[in-house]
Amino acid sequence: MALGTLLLLLPIARAEEGGAPFMTALFTATSAVAVTGLIVVDTPTYWTGFGQGVILFLFQIGGFGIMTAATLLGLVAGRTFGLKDRMATQIERSRLDIGDAKSVLKLVLAITLVVEAIVTAILTLRLRLAYDYDWGSALWNGLFQAVSAFNNAGFSTYSDSLMGFQSDAIILAPIMIAVIITALGFPVMQELRERPFEFERWTLHSKITVTGTVVLLLAGWLGMMAAEWTNPETLGPMQLGEKALNAAFHSVMPRTAGFNSLDVGSFRDETLMGNYLLMFIGGGSAGTAGGIKITTFVLILAIVVSEVRGQRDAVLFGRRVHQDVERQALSVVVLALLLIAVATSILLAITPHSLRDILFETVSAFSTVGLSTGITGELPVLGQLVIIVLMFVGRVGTITVATALALGAARRPYRYPEENPIVG
Repeated sequence: MALGTLLLLLPIARAEEGGAPFMTALFTATSAVAVTGLIVVDTPTYWTGFGQGVILFLFQIGGFGIMTAATLLGLVAGRTFGLKDRMATQIERSRLDIGDAKSVLKLVLAITLVVEAIVTAILTLRLRLAYDYDWGSALWNGLFQAVSAFNNAGFSTYSDSLMGFQSDAIILAPIMIAVIITALGFPVMQELRERPFEFERWTLHSKITVTGTVVLLLAGWLGMMAAEWTNPETLGPMQLGEKALNAAFHSVMPRTAGFNSLDVGSFRDETLMGNYLLMFIGGGSAGTAGGIKITTFVLILAIVVSEVRGQRDAVLFGRRVHQDVERQALSVVVLALLLIAVATSILLAITPHSLRDILFETVSAFSTVGLSTGITGELPVLGQLVIIVLMFVGRVGTITVATALALGAARRPYRYPEENPIVG
């Protein structure tokens, strides 16, 4: 973030004369490293090619993960892959077996290069052949969108994001697929590579992530279709195929990606409510997705169900979940809700914007989604600092909290007397 801020402060990074203001550079660098996509200035017009290249570099590194990227560079340089590197990767990729860390690093690099290359090629050819771009512009725009999509960054070289392509499935579909793949998380990708059609042998984490992803995508798509079907400013004027395409696109993007093919500020309140939930849940663990993660959300539901049924254990797919993991999930959710509530209250106090817009902004920032109803650039300096903190904590906070809780689960040699307060 510091390096990105310094580079974006350089006059060569800004399209107009002089360097960018410090807050603009800091906000943009944070948003890129946190793979969020919220912006206070228009990316294609405010930043030069150099500035856009810096932003692309930042969200590529942010998507890899700082420790993963550093370890990969060490491997490329010929350094041995020691226990410390394995532990760092294990923590960042959420409790992988230490013996799997090296293979996962290779998988991260391979999937990143392959998916980004394929999506870049498709977008480049489409822009060149269908929109008459010259090869250089087509390649740059295709590459930028592809890398941004794979890393769930949401940055775009178009001022209106992807609204200009809302009727073009050849542009929108590859971006959706790239977002879905990386939002699963790399441990799930590893399992899908090793046992693609052996659902019963998958780990509980993979079962929850894949099943939860399918359910949320379908629910988001159907909800979007129902809520916006007659909205004259979104899906209303479109043909059936375009409605289905854009509703599907906007069921994927709130999960963490941040692109938009429709005007988010024109969404109905019920649509925004659905987006709050999708953004807060986010994607799979140990990937580029934000939010509290699918596994955390599903585990909370399992805990509630088990309590309602009077069962001692939370059970998912025939597996009992340890109480320590339940406590971690509850802690992550409560801390996330508390942080969003505090940030929302601050922004309500210092800006004239409505609760619907501010809540959308804070949930989007914490969940590193990047969607906005259009108020980001209007926030005062204090408001921008609040969003910066949310983006930073949203990117590293849930991992840090979960890891700290897991590592700090030391047992006291004593227990206090038991007394139960009234609940409910």
